[in-house]
Amino acid sequence: MAALPERPESWIRVCPEGLFVEPAGIYIDPVRPVDRAVVTHAHADHARPGNRAVLATAETLAIMRQRIGPAAGQTQQAVPYGEVLRLGEVDVALVPAGHVLGSAQVVLTWRGRRVVVSGDYKRRLDPTCAPFEPVPCDLFVSEATFGLPVFRHPPTGHEIAKLVHSLALFPERAHVVGVYALGKCQRLIAELRGAGFDDPIYLHGALVPICAIYESFGVPMGELRPALAATREEMRGRVVLAPPSAIADRWARRLPDPVTAMASGWMRVRQRARQRGIELPLVISDHADWDELTETITELGARQLWVTHGNEEPLVHWARGRGIAAEALALVGFDEGGEGEPPPLAGEEEPPTGDVLPLSAPEDA
Repeated sequence: MAALPERPESWIRVCPEGLFVEPAGIYIDPVRPVDRAVVTHAHADHARPGNRAVLATAETLAIMRQRIGPAAGQTQQAVPYGEVLRLGEVDVALVPAGHVLGSAQVVLTWRGRRVVVSGDYKRRLDPTCAPFEPVPCDLFVSEATFGLPVFRHPPTGHEIAKLVHSLALFPERAHVVGVYALGKCQRLIAELRGAGFDDPIYLHGALVPICAIYESFGVPMGELRPALAATREEMRGRVVLAPPSAIADRWARRLPDPVTAMASGWMRVRQRARQRGIELPLVISDHADWDELTETITELGARQLWVTHGNEEPLVHWARGRGIAAEALALVGFDEGGEGEPPPLAGEEEPPTGDVLPLSAPEDA
């Protein structure tokens, strides 16, 4: 009988294509096309085109098909949360990551050792996706988008209340909010609905397709209207959602005296909000903040930590100070924030104040 591997490096390694699980023959969120990929979620820096066989949740696959069409994978296998598959010699399961609809952590079990690859995740409750499921493990592979102690996100309800209050203060002005098309848009809508905001919400055309997918998976959005079809007068006192690039573009000039807002964890950085001309910064993130990152690592009890992207070194330093064997993987090709959220400003260390078989059949098939 083979001895237990002493360290995960003996069976999981970083390759130019991404994180490779050798005894399973799979890559997780590969940045280059591969034969067999497991995709944690459908943001463009994790879900790349051109892979031959792709395993992910049904929600992630639906969004990938909408966004990249046939390039989403020649063969696609949808796996429900919690179902265990045997890939090569490894038991593989997907569990919720709490990031966006369909987002998953990848749980890998081989020879009595367990590794959890988080993808991107958050711990705040989100009405549009399943909450993060903590899985104790030997090695945790974590993101660190907001891996600095200065990043402590305020309660989401507080930020939603700021938007609602501004609507009451300026009923003659449209409120145009910059949101990313996948995740942030739908979450902001759902949070507004949960706060009792039942008015129609107007959408830039780029946001419509993903909202439709969310609704098809049972996430209610309420009344949504296309902004392009609305008159200037109709949008007074309304919430208008648009991609961040559109809120400062000529597209927004047709709005009545708009209050410019943006929903992002980066709005914690005042300099960034000022630089973008944001009048109403809303600190709403789909990533774990510093406290949530450190609390999660502690909760999982992992003896090893690999940090994949973001502010890696502070989190590595924190973990080593607590006796955890931690290292930064410095994977390339991932946005620091996902879906285009920018990294900190230059010089800014801390914010101011053909025939392809499915990957596998289910274990009991």
